[in-house]
Amino acid sequence: MRVEIWSDISCPWCFIGKARFKKALAGFPHREHVEVVHRSFELDPHLAHTRPTTGAAHAKKYGMTPAQARAAEENLAHIARKEGLQYLVDFRDHGNTFDLHRLLHLAAARGLQDELLTLFYEGNFAAERTIYDLEHQVDLAVRAGLDEAEVRAVLADKQAYANKVRRDEAEAAQLGVTGVPFFLIDRKYGLAGAQPTEVVAEVLERAWAERQPELMIIGADDQAGCDADGVCDVPSVGAGGTTRGPALT
Repeated sequence: MRVEIWSDISCPWCFIGKARFKKALAGFPHREHVEVVHRSFELDPHLAHTRPTTGAAHAKKYGMTPAQARAAEENLAHIARKEGLQYLVDFRDHGNTFDLHRLLHLAAARGLQDELLTLFYEGNFAAERTIYDLEHQVDLAVRAGLDEAEVRAVLADKQAYANKVRRDEAEAAQLGVTGVPFFLIDRKYGLAGAQPTEVVAEVLERAWAERQPELMIIGADDQAGCDADGVCDVPSVGAGGTTRGPALT
């Protein structure tokens, strides 16, 4: 079973959603048969590559006062810490994440994508150092297990893995994805937002049950029956509820 996750390193709910998904997957009895693929999504692709904006400037762009932005960050920090995550409340830089996504595709090619994404999130939300500093990106990539020379070569070549990032983003647009995190399970179930762990676990269970062959039980009177309950939809949860998407395969 394949789970594809569209996310952006600058997105706090993606950071939280990844932690909740990890918990749900850890409790899933068939987790060894689940392939997780991280897909690229830029929340603000028009931000400059050269210099990130401050948190205050970013808040103003979205019509928030510094006090409102800080209150929102405090709330996010509280939620993140409940999930066991470190989260700094002080304003972060906000910059273009395209190069980070390119490095994540390099990591995917080396079997280290999840490790690097985790470090990128921690570097952005829990470190007192901007994630948009090239040397910080190199340090995190090397910590994930990537070769330093290869990392620097990819960062220097703006075309390296760029087509893969654009392909992920184009596919998100085709699927109608307008926000992240977005989870696509077996190309059948779409789960929008950082849903609670128990909701993610339920969707995993239902998706797994649907892909198993129907079990026919023959009784003493030779009449056949099926143990599948036929339920396909997951109840909506809040504003970012769970919906069943079209069968795309």
